[in-house]
Amino acid sequence: MTNCIIVHGCSGSKESTLDFSEGTEVQHWIPWTRQKLRENSINTQTPLMPEPWAPVYEKFRQEFKKYKVDENTVLVGHSCGCAFLTRWLGESKQKIKKLILVAPWKVNTRNESFRDEFYAFNIDETIKSRVGEIVMFTSDNEREGGLESLKIYHQALGGRIITLPSHGHYIFEDMGTQEFSELLQEIINTEV
Repeated sequence: MTNCIIVHGCSGSKESTLDFSEGTEVQHWIPWTRQKLRENSINTQTPLMPEPWAPVYEKFRQEFKKYKVDENTVLVGHSCGCAFLTRWLGESKQKIKKLILVAPWKVNTRNESFRDEFYAFNIDETIKSRVGEIVMFTSDNEREGGLESLKIYHQALGGRIITLPSHGHYIFEDMGTQEFSELLQEIINTEV
């Protein structure tokens, strides 16, 4: 049975951190997607990663260890969550059903040293041999760093790129909605 784990992106500051955990609903597509997947009997977890305003890979990894990942898992990352998942898959050598990267990010456009450390890893190109399918969402008006990052991920991992109009960095301010039906369909339609 397919299960799904969605790893959120990193916020710009402690004050702007959004709570994607079970209790607090926010203006973002993650809670909406979690609800819709559960309505379709897909067990979905949305971990709240520690201190996402100053991401540290090891802290993210410790939190992520609490969740079951196996060959029936669909992993979804948003922004810096894509960097975490890609690095984790490279280190763990875990096989999964599908990897979906939404507005993937891998460059330090803020010139903060902790971000250098978070993004400074080589993408393990053997990931594609352990993942059933790889999909990357971008937008025709994504930020420059996001477009540069997409090229890095796609060059290393291949996969299918889906470009949606006027979705920016796939945050509420850019999308203007909490709904993300294209992602929902990508997860629901994952082959059994």
